[in-house]
Amino acid sequence: MTTTTHTVETTGATLVYDVDGPPPAAGGRPPLFMVGQHMDATGFRTLASYFPDRTVVRYDPRGRGRSTCEDGRAASSPTVQAGDVHAVIEALGAGPVEMFANGGGAMTALALVAAHPHDVTTLVAHEPPLIRLLPDAEAAERAFLGCMRAYEAKGFGAGMAAFLTMTRWRGEFTDAYFARPPADPSQFGLPAEDDGSRDDPLLSDRSTGVGSYRPDAGALAAAPTRVVIAMGEESRDLFTGRTAAATAELLGQEVTVFPGHHRGFLGDGAGRPEAFARALREVLDASARRSSGG
Repeated sequence: MTTTTHTVETTGATLVYDVDGPPPAAGGRPPLFMVGQHMDATGFRTLASYFPDRTVVRYDPRGRGRSTCEDGRAASSPTVQAGDVHAVIEALGAGPVEMFANGGGAMTALALVAAHPHDVTTLVAHEPPLIRLLPDAEAAERAFLGCMRAYEAKGFGAGMAAFLTMTRWRGEFTDAYFARPPADPSQFGLPAEDDGSRDDPLLSDRSTGVGSYRPDAGALAAAPTRVVIAMGEESRDLFTGRTAAATAELLGQEVTVFPGHHRGFLGDGAGRPEAFARALREVLDASARRSSGG
């Protein structure tokens, strides 16, 4: 599979993106755009390899990987990121795309469809962490604030250990969750020492735009895009599985279940990328048949 790398300038950022596979054929399937946050283009290499017949686009969000950003504090905002993805789609010049988006990238994609409804034909939004849609939103926000405080106090290892503990907690965030002792970074193979940095896009105050985001259900309903909200079968009752279910409920649909977990598409030994890619292809093909009347 051949890959070409491209650059596009947008407001406050220089974005780098990769195009895998054959160029989109006239009258054929649109490019398949893969979006993550805070993951860059490398995180989708394995998944892209299961679509050798498709033009696949993978990009580095502003401030991540090869892309630069003038204002780091705006880098994680779903609406800012949506403007960036729109700029890449315009630069492609191939018309609307199909899109798979994961995690924070799924929030970006929902913001994109709301703002630019003709950019995407089908969106598969996998486990968007829309914390404010949860029935226990206040407790969930308190739990995430605890991760940020651990990071501010002791650095990346402590903050990420707290975050991983949060995302692996099953069910609502009850008193039992908050009574737990601080998470031990060594249990997750994380460094205990503090390197002094406090600019992590997930754990610092740069992530506040993500936590406060709520999708525009009316705009999504009015868009011609078919929006599919998905979650991994192993994510049931976990934080991002619960937010996916809440997002699907907001949009009046049932959540679509994919193999694996939040990052079940990764080829890291813990994911199930082949089964995940098969499920994604089935959803996209079904949507294309529906659009064509087949």
